[in-house]
Amino acid sequence: QVQLVQSGGGLVQAGGSLRLSCAASGSIFSINAMGWYRQAPGKQRELVAAITSGRVTNYADSVKGRFTISRDNAKNTVYLQMNSLKPEDTAVYYCNADIKRSPLHSGYNYWGQGTQVTVSS
Repeated sequence: QVQLVQSGGGLVQAGGSLRLSCAASGSIFSINAMGWYRQAPGKQRELVAAITSGRVTNYADSVKGRFTISRDNAKNTVYLQMNSLKPEDTAVYYCNADIKRSPLHSGYNYWGQGTQVTVSS
């Protein structure tokens, strides 16, 4: 079994900061890409940021320069530092990881439980 457990999030005023964490646990051989997605009410889930095992990063245009994704491979954890938050960042944030459970496993996408981020104006 593999689990992704998220922490962080909450309510913050516009211009403030929050940090999200997501720790993977269980039967893990290796973790490839990890990322953060978000889904606002009435909208589709969208990619916010992603990071490869080699720490190459990719960001949505809407968060570039404000959000930073990082990972600690020793802890199987990915982080999302969110600065200069805007009301339009309000959404449920989900972490995602492509995890191999054995050397012969092709990898599978796992999701965290989701955490609410609310930015007030």
